[in-house]
Amino acid sequence: MNISSNTEKPIFIQIAEQIEDNIFTGVFKEEEKIPSTNEISTLLNINPHTVLKGMNILVEENIIYKRRGLGMFVKEGAVEQIRQKRKSMFYENYIQTLIKEADKLNMSKEQIVSLIEKGIDELRKE
Repeated sequence: MNISSNTEKPIFIQIAEQIEDNIFTGVFKEEEKIPSTNEISTLLNINPHTVLKGMNILVEENIIYKRRGLGMFVKEGAVEQIRQKRKSMFYENYIQTLIKEADKLNMSKEQIVSLIEKGIDELRKE
């Protein structure tokens, strides 16, 4: 995990995003214990309350849960929940912006699709 102080994004948000990403990519499996607030705070040299604040975001989103006396665990179904959340964010952050810009350029649906296909083809050549 890395925390950047060169961003306006609060540290607790960065922590939540990194734990979420680790769950999504399989670093932390469903029903598996994740590192404690103390372990993460020591690793990153930050206040444990900041780590807990980030973890609480994931608790509220039903991605992780606390087992009293044992720590935080990844909730069953968390990966699919994250996937759905990210698909929604992808649409809001990228597709809507793309469509608005394409509309300003008077691009047709076919032209937009053609550019997307071109991008996919170029990506797969790498």
